[in-house]
Amino acid sequence: MPPNKSDALREEGTLNPRPETVRDPKFEEGEFFDPRDLVQVKYELLRSVQVEGESVTDAVVAFGFSRPTFYQAKADFERAGIAGLVPKKRGPRGPHKLTGEILDFLKQRVTPDGPLRARELAEQVHERFEVRVHPRTIERALRRSKKKPD
Repeated sequence: MPPNKSDALREEGTLNPRPETVRDPKFEEGEFFDPRDLVQVKYELLRSVQVEGESVTDAVVAFGFSRPTFYQAKADFERAGIAGLVPKKRGPRGPHKLTGEILDFLKQRVTPDGPLRARELAEQVHERFEVRVHPRTIERALRRSKKKPD
């Protein structure tokens, strides 16, 4: 059974955390305009100001946002179109503990024919660099490094 729309929006990171604050009449009629869809709500917020000539103050009240959120959405939209309205994923981007030095150290210890012993490698990294790295992070980093040309 496919997930419902709320689950799909949550999984994509586009679920509006406060759909009850959206008061624009379009979002109260029918099913097309969905106050749970954060990207759609932000787009309609921008459209109401740009196309319909609504004031920023009135628009942010109607769509349940703050003025700074409006201006950030406007800048994001101008920079990247509708894709700019999709929230950025939070947290680190990639293996931030694996510096180039640590990755080189790992590559030297992996044999092409031998099995990958990520737990042992994690222990060796901890002993040598005093950094704790999850074995799965090591597996992913080494797999990525094989795909990239040196």
